[in-house]
Amino acid sequence: MMFLFCIIIKAFEDKYMKDIVIASSNKNKIREFKEMLEPHGYHVLSLSDLDYKIDIEENGTTFKENAIIKAKTISEEYHIMAIADDSGIEIEALDNKPGINSARWLGHDTPYDIKNEKVLELMKDKTNRNCRYVCAIAICEEGKEPIVFEEDVKGLINDKQVGDKGFGYDPIVYYEPLKKTMAEMSDEEKNSISHRGKAVRKLEAWLNNEKNS
Repeated sequence: MMFLFCIIIKAFEDKYMKDIVIASSNKNKIREFKEMLEPHGYHVLSLSDLDYKIDIEENGTTFKENAIIKAKTISEEYHIMAIADDSGIEIEALDNKPGINSARWLGHDTPYDIKNEKVLELMKDKTNRNCRYVCAIAICEEGKEPIVFEEDVKGLINDKQVGDKGFGYDPIVYYEPLKKTMAEMSDEEKNSISHRGKAVRKLEAWLNNEKNS
């Protein structure tokens, strides 16, 4: 009897869960969004679930614009709520590059240890080491205006790669308050101060408000 009751409850929950697509095929990113959104009553899908294999042209000039482009493209094509994020690093002494091209800089498939070494080479004679990570998360639903949550975290470009945690440019981004690079931080430390962590918390607050309104 209890087993049957659990099946009925699960079927009821599945029926009333709202589908939402993460405009990404990145397994780690999908996993993180599942952990965040499913407790709020959302059934999380990825581009892989939709068998969507077309590269979305990110021709915006800001992180916000590119996040909206990705989320809106999927939302309008599949008539479904969609979320997309766009993020990267801006380095003041390099005219805020690589910026929105952070993932594609030096080639999308170029390993980040090579990209990081190139940054260190370009920065070797620079006295201004200021940089910032930026994340924009857009949520789009057909017939509604896009909503965007944007956050950043400021740091300094280190003089060498340090740390084996995190990913991307983390080994060269030094965070002064914790006296360590982003690649030396635990997951808890990084999530508490990171650009993506702060943007995600804004998204969670909005979802909670929507759920309870």
